[in-house]
Amino acid sequence: MTERKEFRDLAEPEEAHEAIASLDLAPDAERVPLSDARGRVLAERLDADRDVPGFDRASMDGYAVRARDTFGADEVDPVLLDLVGTVHAGEKPAVEVDAGEAVEVSTGAVMPLGADAVVMVERTDERESPRDSERASGETVSGVEIRTAVAPGDHVMLAGADVAAGQRALGPGTRLTPREIGLLSALGVESIPVRGKPRVGIVSTGDELVRPGNQLDDAAGQIYDVNSYTIAAAVEEAGGEPVLYPHAGDDYDEMERLLSEAAAECDLVLSSGSTSASAVDVIYRVIEMRGELLLHGVAVKPGKPMLVGRFPESAYVGLPGYPVSALTIFRAFVAPAIRAAAGVPEPTTATVDARMAVEERYGEGRMRLMPTGLVEDEQGRTLAYPVDKGSGATTSLVEADGVVTVPPDTAYLGAGESVEVRLFSPDVRPPSVFGVGEDDPIISRLLDRLVSSRYLAVGGREGLRRLRNGVPDFAVTTCADRRTTDVENDDAGKTDATDASGGTELASYYREWGLVVPAGNPEEIEGLSDLVDRDLRFINRGTDSGLRTTLGNALADLADERGTSRRELVESVSGFELAAKAHESPARKVAAGDADAGLGLRSTAEKLDLRFVSLGEERVRVLANPEREKKEGVEELADALDSALVGVLEGLSGVRP
Repeated sequence: MTERKEFRDLAEPEEAHEAIASLDLAPDAERVPLSDARGRVLAERLDADRDVPGFDRASMDGYAVRARDTFGADEVDPVLLDLVGTVHAGEKPAVEVDAGEAVEVSTGAVMPLGADAVVMVERTDERESPRDSERASGETVSGVEIRTAVAPGDHVMLAGADVAAGQRALGPGTRLTPREIGLLSALGVESIPVRGKPRVGIVSTGDELVRPGNQLDDAAGQIYDVNSYTIAAAVEEAGGEPVLYPHAGDDYDEMERLLSEAAAECDLVLSSGSTSASAVDVIYRVIEMRGELLLHGVAVKPGKPMLVGRFPESAYVGLPGYPVSALTIFRAFVAPAIRAAAGVPEPTTATVDARMAVEERYGEGRMRLMPTGLVEDEQGRTLAYPVDKGSGATTSLVEADGVVTVPPDTAYLGAGESVEVRLFSPDVRPPSVFGVGEDDPIISRLLDRLVSSRYLAVGGREGLRRLRNGVPDFAVTTCADRRTTDVENDDAGKTDATDASGGTELASYYREWGLVVPAGNPEEIEGLSDLVDRDLRFINRGTDSGLRTTLGNALADLADERGTSRRELVESVSGFELAAKAHESPARKVAAGDADAGLGLRSTAEKLDLRFVSLGEERVRVLANPEREKKEGVEELADALDSALVGVLEGLSGVRP
């Protein structure tokens, strides 16, 4: 029997930070061409080896003069100077300025010898100027009339005024933006020394993983490799250079080969998965055999099974396998170390202050990194709400905007309590409008017309509950016309018809619902009685779905007709408790041959080329949070419903206003 590695003494989060900080991730400096330098960090001080500019130059179009020749000049009593030449930018002056003379210059031109100021062209006029030596013959030459006095240095940029030779131009640790690159260009720098980017090898583990682009075998429990690409993007965002390696199965020899290869080529090796207390979790054994295991297990949720260790050639951190846990632990513990090694500061906009939209209870006695979503109220104040579908739910990656750190001694966070949200990205912004409720094709199409909207298909019943709690801006439901008690466990039959939504209706429409069956309807299903009376395989929707509530009410009606209980009919439907998440999920099970019938919509059946047995219509309502009706995003949603709903309905079958 294989010995299992247990989490006995979990390290405190501070110990994990210290262990990772002790790892040497910093690569050697490197030289890069100036064209590739944007975003890099300067490794050493750079001094100017020349003046910028390297000559005295005119800072505007006008006339180069000796300032003392303009003293006393004004609009009433101008000074007339001889015009003896012209100098354009980029050419060497061929003239000098003597007493009583001027030279026309363009912006950036080299100042001719003898001149110490420039008169802007707007304060001059060209005139004919008789020279003293030529007046007897009556000959004249070109001149310029100066209508203002200037002082030495006026409108002249002296050599070295921007950067002087020998001056400190940029210091080590400077992040190179277009501004700094412009300065280096002015200094004539062709290549520069920059901090190296830590090379981070990424190895996802698990026999069940398949890289995107390859075929999945769902029957074998295969899933796409989410972590490799998620963590690679996060590494790059933190200033590292990600290197993807083939994923490793749960085999010691293969794991050792891949980790050793990555360790030889990278400054840090990250793995995800195979770190928990399981018989197939062998990474910690590889670390102990090939290097040093610093810690195994941290008192933090999510992410308890984190590993930190060293190979002879590189550092190592093992992340949890679930995508949300892996990304959360990476950002909290690993990203700061990568930024420090790369010399990249933490973005100043990486955190926001918010208030809890709802109360959240917690009592596990270890630090919690709570995935959190953001929404703005009508006054533009930022509210935070927990997003917790479990660590294995990949959609939490896009539904959460950041993380709130909850100390281990915190029993609950109260509604309205101030919290600091560490954003997953400094570019994160709350959605323009945030909705929850039924998974519905009409809503999906309408939301495509809005900018930066967010919608969570949690089901109509759960949507109503969240709307009453005041978190979302709107909810979509088919349950708002009835009390939302759990009718599936209620022998009393149909639910009470009292509206308890607590929302303001923005719009409503009807959709045809029923049973989706295979093409040709091989079982010749005609209605609800077939599910009850025959041994048919059925796929239902989840308990929070309004469509399931509608089915439950229809079964209650059939029970009344037969003089029996609704519970008895429910128990006679094979698969009634077998729930699928989305509105298309039961139909896709039918299409795959896994069921004889599934609960669904006519529009879904036609989309998938399946048959449909109609059982009626249900009303779908879009309800606004009464406290957010004047929010800009809610008003945009209302406008879209007013202007586009009818057109969207016309594009689908089985729906009507």
